[in-house]
Amino acid sequence: MTAKNQFSGSLPLRSLGTTGLQVTPLCVGCAPLGNMPETFAYEVAEEQALATIRAIFEGPINFLDTAASYGDGESERRIGLVLHELGGLPAGFVLATKADRDLATGVFTGAQMRHSVERSLRLLGVEQLQLVYLHDPEHISFEEAMQPGGAVEALQQCKEEGLIAHLGVAGGPIDLMIRFVETDIFEVAISHNRYTLLNREADPFWDSCQQHHVAAVNAAPYGSGMLAKGPSAYPRYMYHEAPEALIRQATQMEQACARYDVPLAAAALQFSLRDPRIISTVVGITRPERLAQTVSLAQHPIPNELWSELDTIARS
Repeated sequence: MTAKNQFSGSLPLRSLGTTGLQVTPLCVGCAPLGNMPETFAYEVAEEQALATIRAIFEGPINFLDTAASYGDGESERRIGLVLHELGGLPAGFVLATKADRDLATGVFTGAQMRHSVERSLRLLGVEQLQLVYLHDPEHISFEEAMQPGGAVEALQQCKEEGLIAHLGVAGGPIDLMIRFVETDIFEVAISHNRYTLLNREADPFWDSCQQHHVAAVNAAPYGSGMLAKGPSAYPRYMYHEAPEALIRQATQMEQACARYDVPLAAAALQFSLRDPRIISTVVGITRPERLAQTVSLAQHPIPNELWSELDTIARS
């Protein structure tokens, strides 16, 4: 028996929580398009990035995700160049970015949030940001972020002024992320690298998002690349060299997938897509041809027997 293909034909649209925005189950992650070799261990030249961004706006995925910190503005700048060519954001597309601390000083204040938002507006060349996430709040405490005049209040003020249409939160530590979701301030929340074939840590986070009517978005289903390229080709997880135990587990999963003629990347991607709590899954794309390949991976038939094997390996 094979799992039902939920993406036949064009990609469906889903409501992004209470935002009123409609997004595809796949979201293009634009971090590597900012040329971040220190994070991803490879470079993306500007012309390649621009060609990829142009292809995105001609393709079936209507949701893009970037951040002020991706290449310290380079991802936003490159997207902005293409938006300028197109005369603005094409109708029906949703572009999200993130407000970041100062990467040079680590300053993460309310004033820095406003500066980040204003720079994003300038680099992207838009009058309003559709969706802005408070990004990586683990670099300060929950209390610091929520204090009067702090990061969250500054972003709320930007929303009141119309600079931001919708506010989200994106970060790492699950306990901290749940605390932000429980404030009922945010409409969308991202967890990254913590809900993959190799790591189920974000499971309670998705439940919390549901309970608080927050749209849940899962980023980095490939664990930053190892589950896409394979552990022998790319033995890195969460942007660092992967521990041997994790590489062994990924290798076992790759071998199980091979027995069923299923790409490891298809299983890794569909692990996120098949969870009904997750509205959209963010996948980094660096070449135009990767768009069609990603949709194909999302549609690849996967037998239920393979899911059972992968779950057994994950628990081992």
